[in-house]
Amino acid sequence: MSDQPIEGWFTEVFDRHGSAIALKVQEKLLDITSEYQHLEVYQTETYGRLMVLDGCVMLTDRDNFLYHEMMTHPALLTHGAPRRVVIIGGGDCGTLKEVLKHERVEHVTQIDIDEEVTNAARQFFPALVERNDDPRAELLFEDGVKWVDACDDGSVDVLIIDSTDPVGPAEGLFKTDFLTRCHRILKPGGVMVQQSESPLYHTETIIKSLREDMSSAGFESVATLPFPQPTYPSGWWSCTMAGKGCDVTAFDPTTVRTEHLELEYYTPELHKAALTLPPFMKRHLG
Repeated sequence: MSDQPIEGWFTEVFDRHGSAIALKVQEKLLDITSEYQHLEVYQTETYGRLMVLDGCVMLTDRDNFLYHEMMTHPALLTHGAPRRVVIIGGGDCGTLKEVLKHERVEHVTQIDIDEEVTNAARQFFPALVERNDDPRAELLFEDGVKWVDACDDGSVDVLIIDSTDPVGPAEGLFKTDFLTRCHRILKPGGVMVQQSESPLYHTETIIKSLREDMSSAGFESVATLPFPQPTYPSGWWSCTMAGKGCDVTAFDPTTVRTEHLELEYYTPELHKAALTLPPFMKRHLG
């Protein structure tokens, strides 16, 4: 939820956790309600432009690279040789941009239900959409769950679930039956990754349930990687990977090179370190 207790500030309040994140804003650039959600864009004083969906911070110019790089490169480099990648969600196109940095990738399909998010990214976040015209990219605006249902068995190397919080349009992307369908469309050796909320706030709930559901869906290995994200609840976020016939916990940083990818946060060494969970997460996740 959001509130505006101080004039000139955008504030997202997390009542359940007794906390909030606020950014000083200079002006509102966009305020529309699409068929699916309320979309706003602000110019902030120190974080560049800010995108908000249904009152929740989606991204800022200043820190979006943290999320987009960690949602992309651990999964693709764990796989090792992905040719076909699918992104469910990701309408701001930042994850698509990162996927297309990998020359081995031959085709990327992005399916987001709300075209207005991509329209806003084109208008206000040009750096995120700079690879949209890559001939390997396919952008679809439809229901991602239905798209997965229609997808051929064993046809995808890496599946990225770049969703909003598990409410509203994204709620179905966190269900056990959906994860089972994701497992079906992955090739043997395939990897899926899903954003999995805050380690501090959601380890015992969303993260634990997601990991259990991935295992129930048939994935042989699961790994949660925490990373900093200053403008998300608690300032700390995570992604959770699952492997179909591969061990997503066994990444070897000495086998990959990333200099050509032009990255701001991700390194193979950081990836390996992120696989080592802090004691409180291990205790709750078992």
